[in-house]
Amino acid sequence: MDLDTVRTFVAAADAGQFQEAAAELAVTQQAVSKRIAALERDVGVRLFTRTPRGAELTIDGQAFLPHARELLRVAERAVGSVRTGRRPLRVDMIASRSAASGLMHGFHRAHPEIDLDVVMLFDIEKAVAAIRSGAIDASFRAVAMPGRPLPEDIESVRVLDEPLQLLIGPAHALAGARSVTVAQLAGHRIWMPGLVPGTEWTAYYDDLVAEFGLTIEATGPNFGSDALLDTIADTPALATFMGGQTRLVWPAGHGLRRIPVTDPMPVYPHSLLWRRDNPHPALATLRAHLAAAAAGHGAAGTWVPDWAISR
Repeated sequence: MDLDTVRTFVAAADAGQFQEAAAELAVTQQAVSKRIAALERDVGVRLFTRTPRGAELTIDGQAFLPHARELLRVAERAVGSVRTGRRPLRVDMIASRSAASGLMHGFHRAHPEIDLDVVMLFDIEKAVAAIRSGAIDASFRAVAMPGRPLPEDIESVRVLDEPLQLLIGPAHALAGARSVTVAQLAGHRIWMPGLVPGTEWTAYYDDLVAEFGLTIEATGPNFGSDALLDTIADTPALATFMGGQTRLVWPAGHGLRRIPVTDPMPVYPHSLLWRRDNPHPALATLRAHLAAAAAGHGAAGTWVPDWAISR
C-alpha cells in the first residue's frame, strides 16, 4: 500500500476538506483527489462522501481511519529504527559481567538521554563483520591478533587495561596470599574452559603461557561462570584467571578468593572498534567519554602481548 495515499487520507479526514489537506501536504487539491481515488481503488470501497461543507468519511472510511493512523506510526518507527541519530547506539561486548559492561554502565549514567542497544557477539571476526555491515556501531575487543590486522575501514583505540586476578577456592595452596607473582603460578593448574581456538582472548592467554611457562587447561565443556565458580570452590588443585573488573557473585559458602597477580601484572587490553565513516552522533559521545575515563597504557610493571603494545 502506498503510504503517501494513506498519509493523504488521514490529512483529509482530519481537515474535513481536500483543499486544506492539500495545503498541509504542500500539494495541489487535484493531487489529493487523485491519491484518495487511488487508495479507494486499492481498498475497494468509497472512503469519502463529498458534501457542501467539504468531505466526510463514509462508514468504511471511519473503520479504516484508525488502521491508517497505525500504518503511519509503524512506518515512522521503522524509519526511526535505522535513521542515524534517531536509532539507539548499538554496542557489542563479550559478556554481561565483563569490564566492558562496566564501561557502558558508566556511559549510560553519564548520558541517560542516549538510547543504547547492547549485543554480545562471539568473537572479533563476527564483531568486525557486524561493524562493517552497519549491524552494530562499536565493539569492545582485544584487537590486532598476530597475522590478523584490522580492515582499513575499522578504527580502534585502547580504552582499558584490566589487571588479571587469580580466582581460587578456600583450600587452594595460595588461598592465604595477599598477592601472587607470575613466577609463583608455574606448576599450578589454571582451568579456563571458555578458551576457544581462534578467538582474541585465547590468543592473549596463549601468549601469557608462552611468556611465563604457565599451565592453562581448557578441557571440558564450558557451562558458564556459575559452573566454573562451583568447580573452583570445590577443587583445591584448580585455579582460574578473572579480569579484575569482571563482576562475579557466588554463594557465601564457596569462600572464593580473588588474588592480584604481580611482577609483572598481566593486563587484558580492551579496545573500542568502530567504522571510520560511521556518522552516529552518539558514537562520538561514547568515544569522548571513554577517552576522558581511560587510564594510561603500558604502565611500569604490567604485561601485555607484543601485538597489543602499539595499541
